[in-house]
Amino acid sequence: QTVSPATFCTHRLFKEQNEDLVDHVPKEREALLEREFQRVTISGEEKCGVPFTDLLDAAKSVVKALFLREKYMGLSMQSFCKTTARYLQDLSEKPLETRGYEEVPETPVAADAPVHPPFAEQHPYETCDPQTMPADLGFGLKMVDGVVHVYTKQDLTDKSTELDLPYPDLQEFIADMNFLMALIINGPIKSFCYRRLQYLSSKFQMHVLLNEMKELAAQKKVPHRDFYNIRKVDTHIHASSCMNQKHLLRFIKRAMKKHLDEIVHVEKGKEQTLKEVFETMNLTAYDLSVDTLDVHADRNTFHRFDKFNAKYNPIGESILREIFIKTDNRVSGKYFAHIIKEVMSDLEESKYQNAELRLSIYGRSRDEWDKLARWAVNHRVHSNNVRWLVQVPRLFDVYRTKKQLANFQEMLENIFLPLYEATIHPAQHPELHLFLEHVDGFDSVDDESKPEHHIFNLDSPLPGNWVEEDNPPYSYYLYYMYANMTVLNHLRRKRGFHTFVLRPHCGEAGPIHHLVSGFMVSENISHGLLLRKAPVLQYLYYLAQIGIAMSPLSNNSLFLSYHRNPLPEYLSRGLMVSLSTDDPLQFHFTKEPLMEEYSIATQVWKLSSCDMCELARNSVLMSGFSHKVKSYWLGPHYLKEGPEGNDIRRTNVPDIRVSYRFETLCQELTLITQAVQSEELETIQEEDALTITSNLATH
Repeated sequence: QTVSPATFCTHRLFKEQNEDLVDHVPKEREALLEREFQRVTISGEEKCGVPFTDLLDAAKSVVKALFLREKYMGLSMQSFCKTTARYLQDLSEKPLETRGYEEVPETPVAADAPVHPPFAEQHPYETCDPQTMPADLGFGLKMVDGVVHVYTKQDLTDKSTELDLPYPDLQEFIADMNFLMALIINGPIKSFCYRRLQYLSSKFQMHVLLNEMKELAAQKKVPHRDFYNIRKVDTHIHASSCMNQKHLLRFIKRAMKKHLDEIVHVEKGKEQTLKEVFETMNLTAYDLSVDTLDVHADRNTFHRFDKFNAKYNPIGESILREIFIKTDNRVSGKYFAHIIKEVMSDLEESKYQNAELRLSIYGRSRDEWDKLARWAVNHRVHSNNVRWLVQVPRLFDVYRTKKQLANFQEMLENIFLPLYEATIHPAQHPELHLFLEHVDGFDSVDDESKPEHHIFNLDSPLPGNWVEEDNPPYSYYLYYMYANMTVLNHLRRKRGFHTFVLRPHCGEAGPIHHLVSGFMVSENISHGLLLRKAPVLQYLYYLAQIGIAMSPLSNNSLFLSYHRNPLPEYLSRGLMVSLSTDDPLQFHFTKEPLMEEYSIATQVWKLSSCDMCELARNSVLMSGFSHKVKSYWLGPHYLKEGPEGNDIRRTNVPDIRVSYRFETLCQELTLITQAVQSEELETIQEEDALTITSNLATH
């Protein structure tokens, strides 16, 4: 009815003539056709809009910076972007296979394997028997200048028995850091990187304009899959605030009704029941409300991190924080374990939401790790939807002022020596050995906006000599955490245990150089807001595809209003960003805080369904869930580069979007590596010409 008879007959005739051809198009050809999209190309030799000399200087510096990151990732057995590594290979003297980091072998999973992995029914903590633990080794441990050294014998004075476990040289690390610090303030390089970032933004806007409908059509063709049933990981969330305020309120009221006579606290040597604790506050269960709980961040917490920290205390009472959201207290963390398990149950019920909860190790005493592991094992705090990260608050100045620590090295010993002991003697620390199997890595946390009174350089005191009450600078903390984690990873790899990564809070506030340290030693970071002020670093984070877990609602209450948040800008340029909640207790209202985060971001920034699914896919790639689990969630070939690694049936991300991201990254890497190669070629040709001229003159 809507076409002329002639047009209808023409189409009908074409269909009949080509019916056999259409029916026998291979699936590979179909897939290739679905990946086709409209591309924007720039013609002409000058493709970056800057003089060749500026391009050459910028390219050489950017390539050197990428090599530095690759070196530190390889040394610590953390991951490095495969695509970037391949382009650097052309400029490297070392073969790709020997540059430090090890590729994760691809899991032989069938393409049509079920999405949900068949996890074992036995609880992982039920095997906590010293008899079943790996064999103990008679190794000795000693911290020297802030870094743990491992000896094959208990005689720690015999240097010949020291295991060769590499870690970064302090002098070399500071030299590399100074190079990057000089790089990010270099005027021509800043201009070059700013132009490239602007180009990436404009190119993405053009891509969306030309291909948005085709991306949407590709998503609609996928049966069953949509944004609600793709895997998402909350890549930055603290365990002590992973519940919302209504959940905590209901739990406290329930505890007041059922456990009033349970002894929960000791005050000046006198034991107190839950009833007595609330009587001292002159409160009953009926009196409690969300308003009296007062744990939600409001306009008064903006740029006031001290007031925000106070929100962790229900009703403003630190005693309630200790009773309900601490792992080490008079009730052995029973209440906190129950709340966490209820949150885990909610995640399991939602099925497609997962989280990486952060638990704290403070470094005040040597037994903190064993207590934490005992809490997790005894209360069976485990879920297939949850992995753990361990955060270390940068509070040495507080502990030193209270005379709890003699020097900074003592804090490092309390944090790391128990991990080495559990690796060498698993049977002596069975709970800790099992708990570490579910820990992804380490986080460094605190208020980044606090002024730093020291600059990390060769004149900085070694940890054993840091006895003053001032806090060490951010980069000092990160270097010694990274160095000890590197040695630990090599030791654990020798034992066949899984290794850890460093994923600190970085770039939320404070000086830019925090992001320099993060670029060097961190696999992923949290926040990264200050990248918006540092074009060189932002471009480097893009080229290295460093994961950035962003929390816009958290930032809105603390440091940066929502409409100024750079997340949509980062996403359009192709940085590896994900959405996370940070602290649902303080910032969210619903039972599904991660979905609340996605919902608000989508409404405010008008994200498309493809954008949302891309953020979710990024969150899984950044997360510490096992390679096998990721193979089920993203597809068996997720490690492959570009669209070959994407399975739209599982991720709901169209191959068009993945192809665009991959091609754009390759073009940027080609631009800088070809500039360096052309300069090297010219140098070789000049040297050859000089040699020929010299030989002719001699002849």
